[in-house]
Amino acid sequence: MAVIIRPLTQLQAEDIAYHWHYAGEYSFYDMDSDEEDLIEFLDPAGRGDHTYAVSQDDELIGYFTVQPVEGNICDIGLGMKPDLTGCGAGQAFLRSILHYVTVNYNPERITLAVATFNTRAIKVYLKAGFTAADTYMQNTNGSSYEFMSMVYKC
Repeated sequence: MAVIIRPLTQLQAEDIAYHWHYAGEYSFYDMDSDEEDLIEFLDPAGRGDHTYAVSQDDELIGYFTVQPVEGNICDIGLGMKPDLTGCGAGQAFLRSILHYVTVNYNPERITLAVATFNTRAIKVYLKAGFTAADTYMQNTNGSSYEFMSMVYKC
């Protein structure tokens, strides 16, 4: 079935923020794990015109944000519906996002950041053609965590 990408609605943002909860260490990605992120995600002005819903068969399966940054680079952040993670659906989900960003933003490179403990996501990114750039510590969710920057050349 075809994937449909549209701007994220307020109702979808609230569904993600209040109902999407990940198991175990992945609860790190629950929207309510960081109050600042939650407030920004729920504020239409905070999401701006760069946050998108990914749907399949009329079901919300994920979301992503796109931020054009210096030069011809876009930075993305993404989240997949919790019950779809770890089931082999990540590659198709990511490829639909990469296609959308490439067609609509025409970047030379796409970057993202991922917590280094999230080996499941890192494998998906590497398989899609991302390469590891560097690691750094980020204050979030009430502590400091190691993240990896990754780059995809379009």
